[in-house]
Amino acid sequence: MIDFEYTPTSYFDGTGPSALLARLSYPESQWGEELTIYAAPIDGKIFFEVVDFYGNDFKLNPEKSSHPLSLQEFIFLIETMEVTSEGATGKMNLTLSGIPEAKSNVYPQLEDYFDEKRKTFGMI
Repeated sequence: MIDFEYTPTSYFDGTGPSALLARLSYPESQWGEELTIYAAPIDGKIFFEVVDFYGNDFKLNPEKSSHPLSLQEFIFLIETMEVTSEGATGKMNLTLSGIPEAKSNVYPQLEDYFDEKRKTFGMI
């Protein structure tokens, strides 16, 4: 059973100014897209950032928080992200309509959630 209320105590372990929260890959994309989601502390808030190979800008909800997100909130961030630029490269809008494979050391059950979702839609 997935614990959607799970919330990490912190994203930051003192090893650097930002923290890798998750890696997402979209195997059905002909472009082999991969996204990484980071958190960075700025002025007492945690800001979230998505990075892809093409340097696209992403709109996130939420884009910042005063505390680490619960698993449910983090899943919402992933499932509602959008590319903000009209000239998005790599057909990223089409890629985001898929269901990713996810890896995360911060949210251990994130992979299970997306694996189950991929099974439900016949992708596994």
